[in-house]
Amino acid sequence: MPSKYDTNPLDPDFPERVKAEAEAAFATASLSDGAAETKGINAGAKTSPPRPFAEEPTIRLYSAPADTSRPQALANIQEDSAVRRVDPFGLPERWLTAVPYVPWYIGLVAGLVLLLALPRSEAKIRFHAAQGLAAHVAVFFVTMILGGIGKFTDIASIGNVIFLLVTSIMLIVFAIKAWRGNPVHIESVEDLTNWLEEKINPTMIGRKD
Repeated sequence: MPSKYDTNPLDPDFPERVKAEAEAAFATASLSDGAAETKGINAGAKTSPPRPFAEEPTIRLYSAPADTSRPQALANIQEDSAVRRVDPFGLPERWLTAVPYVPWYIGLVAGLVLLLALPRSEAKIRFHAAQGLAAHVAVFFVTMILGGIGKFTDIASIGNVIFLLVTSIMLIVFAIKAWRGNPVHIESVEDLTNWLEEKINPTMIGRKD
């Protein structure tokens, strides 16, 4: 049996042994080179230190600046109504806008006088005068109805007293609001207010409107 060192070219197994040895040597060399490259790559890679946490920028939503002009404008209007005196009465505007809401027929007479004396250019005062007069007319008619029914039943009389008390409180509240320059709107007498403001004017007593 020939030994592994036998290189007799006449040996029939010689070519196959040479081929097998060459393939084994090539495979071993490839593995060695691959390991060396891997080691070199790993050795060459630098380990970077951990980056500090970077805070993401905060997204700020746009907020429009507060409108401070409206309160200032309201304060100016209130100041004007407190200082400006209205002819022919010579009283501040705020008093003339408040007096038509005073209960117990005082406001009724005041509203009628203001509508007859003031021209349409005094639109604010005329509006409050007409609205106060309309409120007093409505209260007067309701109390007349309840008073008539009260002749037949005590419940209507009690209701009439309660109605007068409630409406008097409401009129006082309206007078205070008008005196402060706040808007006052009585929706239930809106149509009557517009009618009174249109029909009652200074021309009824021979004055210019």
